[in-house]
This record gives sequence, structure tokens and C-alpha cells, in this order.
Amino acid sequence: MGEQKANDTSLGDLRVLDLAGPIGLYCTKQLADLGADVIKIEPPGGDPTRAIGPFYHGEVDPEKSLYWYHFNTNKKSITLNIESPEGKKIFKKLVKGADIMVETFQPGYLDSLGLGYPALKKLNPRLIMTSITPFGQTGPYKDFKASDLIGLAMGGFLFICGWEDEPPSRVGGSQAYNMASIHATTATLIALYHRDITGEGQHIDVSMQQCVAHTLQWVPQMYDLQKRIMVRSGRLGVPLQECKDGWTNFIALFDWDLLVDWLKSGGGCADLDDDKFKDIDYQIRPEVRQHISEVTDAFTKSHDKRWVCEEGQNRGVIAIPCNTAKDVVENPQLNIRNFFVDVNHPELGEVIKYPGAPYRFAKTPWRIKRRAPLIGEHNNVIYKKELGLTSKQIAALKGRGVI
Repeated sequence: MGEQKANDTSLGDLRVLDLAGPIGLYCTKQLADLGADVIKIEPPGGDPTRAIGPFYHGEVDPEKSLYWYHFNTNKKSITLNIESPEGKKIFKKLVKGADIMVETFQPGYLDSLGLGYPALKKLNPRLIMTSITPFGQTGPYKDFKASDLIGLAMGGFLFICGWEDEPPSRVGGSQAYNMASIHATTATLIALYHRDITGEGQHIDVSMQQCVAHTLQWVPQMYDLQKRIMVRSGRLGVPLQECKDGWTNFIALFDWDLLVDWLKSGGGCADLDDDKFKDIDYQIRPEVRQHISEVTDAFTKSHDKRWVCEEGQNRGVIAIPCNTAKDVVENPQLNIRNFFVDVNHPELGEVIKYPGAPYRFAKTPWRIKRRAPLIGEHNNVIYKKELGLTSKQIAALKGRGVI
């Protein structure tokens, strides 16, 4: 894949310094995939997130983490110990030429190194520094550490996930981290707009807990309007239905009669035509939910999920396939829109398929032009060509553990 030009991307004229851990990696990935020149600053030896699996062909190797591959497309990598005196000096030189810096350290850590926003602002008044932490830069919880699971729990999201008679259930993937990153990206782009008008950078304080709480949407409103505390209720509708080749889900909140008529046409609906089943509060009782599942499973087990979904939709019943990873990769809608992207990994001798753009621009496309970097892959490009260090100086810095 060829290098894209700055004027062919949304953010091609910007440089980003990436000091983000898992909570912020998706933020810098979005900026990089929109064309920004993102410099991933790793500690000597490599970033800790390279140890997160799964790994390419199961080979545990910091250069073969699929997690790293996904979240670091289009980025460059340099190694630098920002805690060392020499490392601080080098970092400050990089800051002078940067537009954005994204970091996820504990509040106060960069200040303790003399690299907090007040100090960096003096070097570069146009710098936008986005700090993503579990609970923000202020408040009684600011020094608390937290995982994605804790973010979901403390933000209130976990309380409404799962079945009423069971403990809360975690949703798949790092959703709290992703929520924080997405909000951080949005805030950073707004700060860029502000800088275009005023010429001034600013410090952005992103709290994962607040981002998660912000996504609850209708839950607080239910209490405000009806004094109703939302609780775990599985799904408002019937449970998952087992098919010949997997699972589907019917959503029949307002079309219960349509579902019942469909079941009747296929051999029987038992007692689901009783009016009591139209009451959602009745439907979500565990024993009722189990009964509905038994009736619907008896019908769907004799069909594959594609037939069930297409037939259901033809009848006005919302029927959704529970796609496997293979189903997603082979999905005709995603493929006709060229969602998946082939990315070359020359060191592996292989082309790997990646998830592509979540949105499209007509003029400045989102694209993956380069696989995630190897450890310190761009040290020479940055240190030699940009900062003017010699090979001898670089070797000496490496020997002292600076890079």
C-alpha cells in the first residue's frame, strides 16, 4: 500500500504523540486511521500491551500480538524512557513539533516528571493534551486504578446487564475502554476546531466512569419520569432461539401476535396465544422466559438461522441472526461495502484481513495504509532524520537505556 498524502486525509497535517495504554489505544488508532502522523512512544523493550493476546498462530511474542496489531495500525514506533533525564529532553523536543498528545498515566505522574500540561504548554502553546483515566484528574477517586470491568461497574452500565435472577454480566470486548477512547477522540477534534479559531491548545480531561455513565441514555430518564429503577431483565422479548446451525433472536415486543401466527403456521404455539404473554413484565419472569424458549426452540431447531431470520422478517417479526466471527467475515452487506481491509505484514510473509472503516468520507477517506509497527521500528527516522542524532549517539543512548 502506498503512502497517502496529507491533503488526501482528514488529519494528514497533524502529528500525535501516543503515550496511551489500553484505555486510550482506540483513540489514537482513530486519529492514525484518519491520516494523522501518530508516534507511538514505547518504553525500551516494547510496550506492555504487546503482551496482550491472542497472538498470531498462537505464538506468544511481543511482535505477534493481534491486540497490538488491531489498535496500532498506521502508527510509527519509537522507544524512549521518559523518566530518564536524557529521555525527558528528547521528549520535550518531540512535544515542540506535536499537535496532540494522548496519555493515560495516573493523574500527577507526568507532573512529577516535569512533563505535565503546564510545563508542556510553555514549550508548545498550541499543544492539545488529552488525558484518559479511569476517574478523571480530580475528585476522591482520581488516584484509583481501574480495569475495563471496573469502568462498566462504576459507570452503572453493569447493573442493567444480565438476567434479573443472576449477577450482572459483563458485555463482550473492552467496551468501557472503547467508550472512553471514542469520547476522547470527539473531544480532541473539538479542541482542534477551537485551536483553529483561537490558536490555543488545551488540556482535555476524560473520565472513563463519566463516559460509561453518559451511555446509559434512557435509564436515568426512566427514574426521572416514572420513578422506576431499571434492573437486569435479560432481553425485553423472548430468549435466544436455537437453530440447526446456531442461534437467532426474535424481538416481538409490539408484534407478539405476528410471532404467534408464525408459530401456529409451523406446527403450534402451545399456549403463547394467551393474552397474558403480551405483557412484557410477565414475559421477563424467569419461569415464563424458560417456557417461551422451549416453545420457540421446538420450532426453530428444524431450520437454519438464515431461513428463520428471512422468514421472520417477511412476516413482520424482527428476527436477527447471532453471527459468529466467520459469519461476520462472510457477511454480504459488509463485503459489498468493502468493510474488510487486507494489510500486508512483510515480516510474516502474509496478508491479514482487518476490520475496516466504521464511517466513510467522500473526500478524505479513512484507511489502513500500514500495519502496526515493530518495536522501535521508526527510531532512525525520528531520531536521525528529524532530531539530527548520529548513529553513534543513538547507540550510546540505547546502551544507557534511554531508547
